[in-house]
Amino acid sequence: MKSQEGGYRCNVTRLDTGVHFGTHLDAPCHFIEGGKAVEALDPNLLIGPCYVGEIPGVMEITPDHLEALQIPDGTQRLLLKTDNSALWETPNHPFYEEFAALTADGAQWVVDRGIGLIGIDYLSIQLFADAVSTTHLVLLGAEVIIVEGLDLREIAPGPYNLTCLPMKIAGADGAPVRAILTTM
Repeated sequence: MKSQEGGYRCNVTRLDTGVHFGTHLDAPCHFIEGGKAVEALDPNLLIGPCYVGEIPGVMEITPDHLEALQIPDGTQRLLLKTDNSALWETPNHPFYEEFAALTADGAQWVVDRGIGLIGIDYLSIQLFADAVSTTHLVLLGAEVIIVEGLDLREIAPGPYNLTCLPMKIAGADGAPVRAILTTM
């Protein structure tokens, strides 16, 4: 880091980190060998109408839970608000392994409905105990963009416009994003 106080003309902050921190997206190459990297993602999937569905009191999100949301036909972007949102009341909390996440058959439900972007309110879309990474493999194998680490505490279920702007990092398997919801 450089600082004016240290004799430099300007202040320059240095950032050394992985790409899967805070609110971020997963590109297919995160789990799929030869899959698309961040710079190859379709920007049209990152901006546009989305639906926020709320699934309280559930740890393993299955097709039945998704079906119960009555997601409008033609939805391309789906964000899931779960009990995970309460964890963001303490942003620097220790990693919580018992977070709500999508099951592999829930992931297949998303793919089968043509949803191109799925987001969730914690640091992974799949269950912590899923050692095989099936949820990620199903979604990323179908080139569904995954957005993780969303803070949806103040968001009511329903339709919104999503603007999800990732850092364009060539060859990266993920990227931090600024995700903004606006009312329709």
